[in-house]
Amino acid sequence: MLEKKTLSVEKTVLVGIINQQQDEDQSKEYLDELAFLALTAGGEVVKRFTQKINLPNPKTFIGSGKLTEVEAFVRQEDISTVIFDDELSPAQQNNIEKFLRCKILDRTGLILDIFAQRAQTSYARTQVELAQYQYLLPRLKGLWTHLERQKGGIGMRGPGETEIETDRRIVRDKISLLKKKLTVIDKQMATQRGNRGALVRVALVGYTNVGKSTLMNVLSKSKVFAENKLFATLDTTVRKVVIGNLPFLLSDTVGFIRKLPTQLVESFKSTLDEVIEADLLLHVVDIAHPNFEEHIASVHQILTEIKSQDKPTLMVFNKIDAYKAEEIEEDDLTTVRTSKHFSLAEWEATWMAKMNGNALFISALNKENLEDFRKRAYAAIREIHITRFPYNHFLYPEGLEE
Repeated sequence: MLEKKTLSVEKTVLVGIINQQQDEDQSKEYLDELAFLALTAGGEVVKRFTQKINLPNPKTFIGSGKLTEVEAFVRQEDISTVIFDDELSPAQQNNIEKFLRCKILDRTGLILDIFAQRAQTSYARTQVELAQYQYLLPRLKGLWTHLERQKGGIGMRGPGETEIETDRRIVRDKISLLKKKLTVIDKQMATQRGNRGALVRVALVGYTNVGKSTLMNVLSKSKVFAENKLFATLDTTVRKVVIGNLPFLLSDTVGFIRKLPTQLVESFKSTLDEVIEADLLLHVVDIAHPNFEEHIASVHQILTEIKSQDKPTLMVFNKIDAYKAEEIEEDDLTTVRTSKHFSLAEWEATWMAKMNGNALFISALNKENLEDFRKRAYAAIREIHITRFPYNHFLYPEGLEE
């Protein structure tokens, strides 16, 4: 009888810092997100380490005392991977790896690994490969030394400058080749977008894991892959959707995240062309997340980077079924009431005012308030359509018929 093969889960440790840019609460939340990333990549987080430090140590990111503490835990618990919440310089990564003698990843390397696992199409794989090579290039020397040490080489000089320079040239050539390949694919995709006709284009944008793909499935009655993990969607999916009698194109895009690696922003710019060329954005937000307003700010920052921040936008607050406000006990006279104690009705009033009424509160999973969503989406898409084609106004009534 054949034994079942069990997948080995990597035991990981997370390391973050507390400073003026991120206080203790923010650091905890960033590490929560990093833990979710590690889980998505197939790791098991055993422990978290944080250190209060004004500026990261230029050699080892964290102080020597904290690094010794991490090293003792790594040895004791046989940890295979240590993940840092911020991007490490090549020198920092090399120094930490020499000291801890295990695999060292930063947030960028972890996200790149998840993207490599998730990429399905040739286009997405090419984009991820380009980002990986751009990330790898300045780190080649450290990697070579690490490999030489594994082989039991004499001393710590590595395999010699010639081999490293050869590898650097190979990687630079590969980057150049991948950029040319992406340029060709971009032209093909631009042609495809141009062939879609005069339909209004609507793009779903938002932080990763807010329910964009679930909403896409509900609206288009299709089966786009959706999962409760970060970056479940990498490839842009476009579907023709009809609300009432009004057809339009709906695209589901890659989720955004804080501290998004610069290599990924660059290599995925072409995927974000769907956002750049959209007529209307549906900004989906997970209102059940305690820090959803920070997520909104992160999405706005990336939209600003790709010059799409001024597009007509409907804010779609999803997962209202999972929302729970923090409660204050009746006899508690010390706790100050903040936005964390807001009811859904209070959030609705707040964001309706901020967005001039262009905010919706739904549950895509439980299909709550979807009729209201369809009416509001119909009105926004109709306005864009009849502005472009005034002679078509009689085809589409002002209100969505029941």
